[in-house]
Amino acid sequence: MNKVTFLVISLLFTVSVFAQAEPANYSVAANKFKELYNSDKIDDIYGMFSAEMKTALPANQFKTTTAQLKAQLGSLLAVDLVKYEAPLAVYKAKFQASTFLLNISLNNSSQFTGLLLSPYQEPRTAIDDPSIVETPVSVKILSGLISGTLAMPKAATGKVPVVIIIPGSGATDRDGNNVKANLNTNAYKMIAAGLGKNGIASLRYDKRMVGESVTSVKEENMHFDDYIDDVYSLISYLSADQRFSKIILMGHSEGSLVGILAATNENVKGFISIAGAGVPADQILTEQMKAQPQYLADEFKVVLDSLRRGKIDKKVDLTLYSIARPSIQPYLMSWCRFDPAREIKALKIPILIIQGTTDLQVNESNAEKLKKSKTTELLIIPGMNHILKEAPADREKNMATYTQPDLPLKPELVPAMVEFINKIK
Repeated sequence: MNKVTFLVISLLFTVSVFAQAEPANYSVAANKFKELYNSDKIDDIYGMFSAEMKTALPANQFKTTTAQLKAQLGSLLAVDLVKYEAPLAVYKAKFQASTFLLNISLNNSSQFTGLLLSPYQEPRTAIDDPSIVETPVSVKILSGLISGTLAMPKAATGKVPVVIIIPGSGATDRDGNNVKANLNTNAYKMIAAGLGKNGIASLRYDKRMVGESVTSVKEENMHFDDYIDDVYSLISYLSADQRFSKIILMGHSEGSLVGILAATNENVKGFISIAGAGVPADQILTEQMKAQPQYLADEFKVVLDSLRRGKIDKKVDLTLYSIARPSIQPYLMSWCRFDPAREIKALKIPILIIQGTTDLQVNESNAEKLKKSKTTELLIIPGMNHILKEAPADREKNMATYTQPDLPLKPELVPAMVEFINKIK
């Protein structure tokens, strides 16, 4: 289960379009924030707020939130200017545990009118292989745009298979990274590279509301079916491209269920599930909560019980906001109604189920449940964790791999996918 990240307060300003030099008072304010934050002088930070900020955020709420932030992220080691566009200055804020963007706006009295931590993401890099050509892809959906990267084998002659790589849970991007959860794996980019070297194209994409994928739908109106519709749009896009001989869906983690439900599309010729759940989401989340303090597990159970009755629980502990805030509960409700082991029975295409033995989030029994529900191929990879890398069963050492993007994929993974894809008629 991912740790919680807290926003300090929403920004209250309009941004201009031209970058400018950083005013001296912004530099002073950023460094003063760093000094006071590291000294646990939260009341002094609050004293730098404008009257409007104090009205928007009561002192006790700011103090509680900032203390939780400090406990999670540790000291603030450095603040480096990224850009200034009046009245907003954006700094790269390096904490002990992670890196974020620190967004600051000031009034004429150098008081804070906006203070926000937002996800920081290193610039995306292309696959470093001359045999693979990458091109950006933008596909229109009813409420916005899904953006991704098409990786094509350069030496391909004739039509080639293409795999749609469906991301896992949370704010996961096309490369398999999630800046909000401090997840930096490049797993999907590595899969795309491995497939490309074997003459197979791939399309990996940012989930809606992530990276370059945008939607006009607000979080409280999001449902699991929206992710399925996004994959349908990608299938239609690729079906119209004469370069491809067949479309295969590959779903990782939460993306496995998305793939199962989208693979009923007649243009899909095969499906690969990697680290996919074999039981409804509420059971998976409940199991993952066992690694958290008991009071959090109990709080989360209250939320789930409310959702089962079709009601939103608006009184959620702040420490659960990353997974159970009121605005995301309609999505959780829609997700939990699907049973993967039942849904997979509807597929009439070849299926490959892959599961690692050191996966801390989805255990082997889930793969067995999916396997029993359908005549498919099942591959258990010893020593592979949830992000598809070599990892021990020890939790701390296993989790350490989540922030090591240069670690290679488990060697057995891509060859098994290639063999399966090539067998599909």
